[in-house]
Amino acid sequence: MSSNGSTSMASTCGSSLSLMDAGVPITEPVAGIACGLITSEDLSEYKILTDIVGIEDFSGDMDFKVAGTKNGITAVQLDVKIAGLTLELIETTLTQSKVARLQILEKMNAVLPAARKQMSKYAPKIKVVKIDTEKIGEVIGPGGKVIRNIMAQTNTTLDVSDDGSVSITGTSEEDVEKAVNWVSMLTRQIKAGEEFEGEVKRILPFGAFVELVPGKEGMVHVSQMSVGYVGNPNDVVQIGQKVKVRVI
Repeated sequence: MSSNGSTSMASTCGSSLSLMDAGVPITEPVAGIACGLITSEDLSEYKILTDIVGIEDFSGDMDFKVAGTKNGITAVQLDVKIAGLTLELIETTLTQSKVARLQILEKMNAVLPAARKQMSKYAPKIKVVKIDTEKIGEVIGPGGKVIRNIMAQTNTTLDVSDDGSVSITGTSEEDVEKAVNWVSMLTRQIKAGEEFEGEVKRILPFGAFVELVPGKEGMVHVSQMSVGYVGNPNDVVQIGQKVKVRVI
């Protein structure tokens, strides 16, 4: 692969088309063009070049890149080899670049007039969940154990901000939703009377600890395990067993 011109302006045009092709609803496509300048030694005469190639950039006096939509300019970048540019030169360059930019946008519009209605299946999925800042520690866990487990189990990437915003990205909607539900369950307020089906994680002489939601356990006291007397919790439950519990 080779190039002979402004790769950054080509990238600007290509990026707009790529976003639209992926279904990203950008407001307007952006195109870019690079203009050059050839001047006489005393600067009394000049010629502005549109869409310069490599040798024109190397031998010329200016590389003036202009990017924008059909409605206006979004960015400019300028390199000059002479002392400076007059207002007349700048105005002429911007006018000349606009003509070229609109021509490029017309060609781009012929290929893809608007963003596709459906997001590409290859586009990364992202959702932002807002949690209580006091719950951030529960999502991260000691030494990052909890958040690493969420990412490993759901094939997603989580980024937690100080304001409680949790950005979740993944390659599939299903994976992202799994992570969203996991974070929501971790940070939800568990209320008395709620019922859960959880896994027995630990058994101690006075009761058993059941995982209500991923990463959050509750204790079932031995006195609440049966209507009759229970001397040893191991007689009623085993580690790994699924049991139904009610929060009291």
